[in-house]
Amino acid sequence: MKAGKVYLIGAGPGDVELLTLKAVRALKEAEIVLIDDLVNREVLQFAGRAARVIEVGKRGGCKSTPQAFIDRLMVRMAGAGRIVARVKGGDPFVFGRGGEELALLRAAGIEVEVVNGVTAGIGVPAAIGIPVTHREFSHGVTLVTGHSGGDAQPDWHALAQGGTTLAIYMAMANLESICARLTAAGMPADTPAAAIQNGTLHTQRSIVGTLADLPRRVERAGLASPAIVVVGEVVRLARVKCFGTEEAAVQEQTA
Repeated sequence: MKAGKVYLIGAGPGDVELLTLKAVRALKEAEIVLIDDLVNREVLQFAGRAARVIEVGKRGGCKSTPQAFIDRLMVRMAGAGRIVARVKGGDPFVFGRGGEELALLRAAGIEVEVVNGVTAGIGVPAAIGIPVTHREFSHGVTLVTGHSGGDAQPDWHALAQGGTTLAIYMAMANLESICARLTAAGMPADTPAAAIQNGTLHTQRSIVGTLADLPRRVERAGLASPAIVVVGEVVRLARVKCFGTEEAAVQEQTA
């Protein structure tokens, strides 16, 4: 029996043209493709015609494929000598459980190769002209999840005082609470902030405001997940007609 293998592939934030050449090669080689819900289905054009595609959707707030089931599939199929592509949105090692899957597969004695992708926290802000670092505005960027995880909450005080751009994943359900926590921790209420839905896709929409008013503006515009929230002075570089007024800041940006 031939040796099996698993590719942990990051498909990028949405635009199929952001897929790496290495990801394309791995998809062509794969016999089994396990694809997450948030991945642009256009990436499947690079899979072989005989490849079996299995939907293993995982989306916050919706019914998801259990992680234990996905783990068993990878171990069983690669253990039987198959080449498996586990395809995730963004980068598999940034809030994608790639690290956990890598450890599991290694423990099972299965060969694994990580294929990095453009993570949404960097690629999505860039889609509206926001550089997450800029020598005049920010000396660094912090990637953090806004998803409520019980006791495993980010240290919002440290984040507020850190002086870096914040790129917040999975923030929309708790946006008002996140903005309030950052303000309570000392971040100025007028700190520029943006929310970008469906970043890099033709359905992309964005709202730019401040830490104080972003939740209200997002609600009024009807933005929802999947989205990235960016907080910091670099947001001033977003492609909007004017930063200061509510009328300009609430305008949609359509890619």
